[in-house]
Amino acid sequence: MASSYDNDLRLNEMATGDQSGSWGTVTNLNLEIIAEAFSYGTRAIANDSTDNITLADGASDADRSMYLKLTGGGQACTVSLLPNTVSKVWLIENATSATLTFTQGSGANVAVLAGQVKMIATDGAGSGAVVYDLFTDVNFAGTTHFDNIDVDGTTNLDAVDIDGAVQLDATLTVGVDDTGYDVKFFGDTASAFMQWDASADDLILGGGAGLIVPEGQLTIASTAMTSSAADLNQLDGKVAKTAGLETIWVPAAAMYPSTTNPCSDLTQVETTALRPDMKVLDFAADADDFAQFSIAFPKSWNEGTIKFQVFWTPSTTNTGNCIWGLQGVSVADGATIDVAFGTAVTVTDAGIGTVEDQQVSAVSGDVTLTNAAVDTQSYFQIFRDANAGGDTFTGVSRLLGIKLFFTTDAANDA
Repeated sequence: MASSYDNDLRLNEMATGDQSGSWGTVTNLNLEIIAEAFSYGTRAIANDSTDNITLADGASDADRSMYLKLTGGGQACTVSLLPNTVSKVWLIENATSATLTFTQGSGANVAVLAGQVKMIATDGAGSGAVVYDLFTDVNFAGTTHFDNIDVDGTTNLDAVDIDGAVQLDATLTVGVDDTGYDVKFFGDTASAFMQWDASADDLILGGGAGLIVPEGQLTIASTAMTSSAADLNQLDGKVAKTAGLETIWVPAAAMYPSTTNPCSDLTQVETTALRPDMKVLDFAADADDFAQFSIAFPKSWNEGTIKFQVFWTPSTTNTGNCIWGLQGVSVADGATIDVAFGTAVTVTDAGIGTVEDQQVSAVSGDVTLTNAAVDTQSYFQIFRDANAGGDTFTGVSRLLGIKLFFTTDAANDA
């Protein structure tokens, strides 16, 4: 009877009376083949889409090695492990430049990416044979040490103590939405740490830990911070001033009657002895009277429109409407002051009806200053529009002052 090779290592199974005179040689070869199944071997893969690894019958063969390093190749290749009746374990090192997919029958296959090492096994089930990835769902209990490990898929670890460097090439997620966990990073200084406190939903810098942000790289609620560290240090111990709406109070004492159609000269009016005296400009009820003043807006002014609010008091008991108007013009260095005022804007205020009562008008609409610019002197003309059809206040109206509203676009005049 002839020898057979129906076993997973394809050993020579001698029949009774077979291999007469060569029994020792065959037996020694079988022992060598068994040892070879635990060895390191290497072989080249064809530069093709398919290739075979076939265990030779009763002969030494590197393909039988437990650790098999595959070289050569050059393209993705499907490698058949033959015969398909062999059940065996391999450690496969893919030293080619492309993915190698291992198959034995119509069952599942295992792909080994270029540069990876995987432990696989065949079940030797013939045409329906399956190739298994032996480290899928592997469970390591206790302390495990790996110098290099590449794990695909999901790895569940109960506790991990890592003593060396770790590199993550994908997203790190701790917890899930609505269920978080604390994460803490310690510094080299005692008690210095950064901690995400999941229960408080806070990022905490403790001890000597600090935060360093490159200039221009801090965004708060979708707004980028443009202030430099030097800018912020200027605020140390101070209240910050921000750009926006500002006011200037201009008292009647800072005004003067116009040369043409003037209001009265500045008058001091006593209410009751040793109570507030009033510095007023009187505007008649039967003529359009004018007064003027000038200011220089701060450099932080945005050179835009302004508004005004009139502070006045009635000289007689009357409840009619008093109409106040304001117009202005800005004059730059070297320009003539002999220039027309801009378009007047008026505001109407109803008389309260009691002498010496404080009256404050509503805020006016926008007043446009002709030639508005930085580093100009702005001249204003305020008047009572007594001849307007809507002015029904029959007494003298006494101007106490006006408040000007303007907008800045810088925090200071630097």
